Amino acid sequence: MLKSFVLDTNVLLHDASSLEAFADNDVIIPIPVLEELDKFKKDQNAIGRNARQVIRTLDKLRSAGHLTDGVPLAAIGSPAAGRLFVAYEADIDNPKIKLLFDSEAARSADNRILAVALAARKHDHPVVFISKDINMRLKADALGFKVMDFEREKVKPDELYRGFRTIELPPDKATQFERSGIIRPPEPLDYPNEFLIVKSGEKRLLGRNAGHGEVALVPMYDNYKIWNISPRNIEQRMAFDLLMDQKVPLVTLVGGAGTGKTLLAIAAALANTLNSKRYERILVSRPIIPMGNDIGFIPGSKDDKLRNWMQPIFDNLDFLLDAPEPEKAKNGKTSSAVNSRVKNLMASGQLELEALTYIRGRSIAKQFIVVDEAQNLTPHEVKTIISRAGADTKIVLTGDPWQIDNPYLDSASNGLSYLVERMKRQAIFGHVMLQSSERSELAGLAARIL
Repeated sequence: MLKSFVLDTNVLLHDASSLEAFADNDVIIPIPVLEELDKFKKDQNAIGRNARQVIRTLDKLRSAGHLTDGVPLAAIGSPAAGRLFVAYEADIDNPKIKLLFDSEAARSADNRILAVALAARKHDHPVVFISKDINMRLKADALGFKVMDFEREKVKPDELYRGFRTIELPPDKATQFERSGIIRPPEPLDYPNEFLIVKSGEKRLLGRNAGHGEVALVPMYDNYKIWNISPRNIEQRMAFDLLMDQKVPLVTLVGGAGTGKTLLAIAAALANTLNSKRYERILVSRPIIPMGNDIGFIPGSKDDKLRNWMQPIFDNLDFLLDAPEPEKAKNGKTSSAVNSRVKNLMASGQLELEALTYIRGRSIAKQFIVVDEAQNLTPHEVKTIISRAGADTKIVLTGDPWQIDNPYLDSASNGLSYLVERMKRQAIFGHVMLQSSERSELAGLAARIL
């Protein structure tokens, strides 16, 4: 049966293309939603862009008829076969609407949106209320609606692709794998660049999907180092294998606090750019979303403001540049020398720290890009970032899908989880879920029990 979907403002601000996500069903946009979009349209961020895009789409539809009477979405070339309505409050005598508006203060935008949804029940189609705001879904449920989150781009967090699997082999098979460097596991791996941990007694071997049902051995040398950083567990060794492979231009590293996601990515960026010269520049970015209450206005230039948000990146750079490189191990470095080297890298253009706000519209070639805290990005923002990649560019996204500060995202709907699930079948993509905290004993304990 055809349905009528009433969309809350946050759905449109989350994904401007959500208007076209309901197949042959009707989509209803309440007038109060347009008023709220108008408040966001001047914002110079993803929310502002989405608000402007929705408004432009509605204006295109308006040219095909009266929006209050319903306009086919196909009029703008949409694959959706339903109609779009812009609706205003009606049926003011409805006792439930009277209950919503029992005082002047109660005539909030949220209540007016719900009033439109109640009025839409006069039509033949069942009405479904769609919102990413939990409280709005609770209010709509109390009014008797079927309610849903916007789930087109959701994944199941408990089933998120790990990037590796484990098997046990008898000693003779494991020895043969170790000697030949190639194995055909009993069951072929499902995805390109997926890793295989081979257990045989006390022995642990690591392989990576080479295609055609074969797995290639990944060496596990005791002295293996990248920018003088050694992997502390087998998942970190997997991460380094992907980070150092130019044939894999898109890598995601997912894990909890202290698992080494950002440190490994930046170490690989330094090694690939400064030592191997595979890339011309390192670009590091992260979304500007505070944890808890925002500290408000920050004085100074753009670089001064950015440094506060990029401090976790500077912490990793300080650690990595302070770690003596093999040829300089006897000299050591002082803290001031480390800070000076970071400034020199930025002054020379070899290292660039940039807010994601300024990445839209760019074409970035021959660079090693690290996007930290990617779990706070929407699927559309992740798409925008990756589509900036030019020739010979590598992009690494790191984050923890279970630690999100964006109020409209969760572990199932954030851009990082979405990217992992959508890209895992592509040969140019690699992924590792890091599971062991290696920051310190205290950090590991906190990650496990708090």
